[in-house]
Amino acid sequence: MIFSFNAAEIFKVAIDIEENGRNFYLRAQEMVQDPEAKELFQDLARQEVEHKKKFEALRAQLPEDSASPTVWDPDNEMAQYLKVMADGHVFISSGDAQAKLAGIKDVEDALRLAIEFEKDSIIFFLGIQDAVDVDKGKRLIGALVKEEQEHLKRLSLTLRRLAPR
Repeated sequence: MIFSFNAAEIFKVAIDIEENGRNFYLRAQEMVQDPEAKELFQDLARQEVEHKKKFEALRAQLPEDSASPTVWDPDNEMAQYLKVMADGHVFISSGDAQAKLAGIKDVEDALRLAIEFEKDSIIFFLGIQDAVDVDKGKRLIGALVKEEQEHLKRLSLTLRRLAPR
């Protein structure tokens, strides 16, 4: 089956990822006892809300023909690439997030899962950046990638400090 991504669908996936990330961080915050990790998860949940708003604003600015492919892709390679990235994202659906959360045993597990989420987000957003044909959209997505990279750094540093040696 050929799966055709278009700009509207790309931003819908990005919005869902951010919403699922927010839900994960809020739930992870409830699950951990460490004050540093609680504060980090609370802050990251807030930032995911801001990211979602940015993607919603971008999606709202799309022209009516945004249901058409955004790049010339006669072999449907970009659509297939984006589908693989979206399907592989750790939190592409809220059900995936809930299943992963059920396996968390301690703060280290929560941090490792959050790191996986941020890595998947960065990879997906870099991929959609190439599929967006408007410079403003590319710049905004690039800025969001940098924010996700900062999240990854903060999570990694916190894991390093909290993980038993």
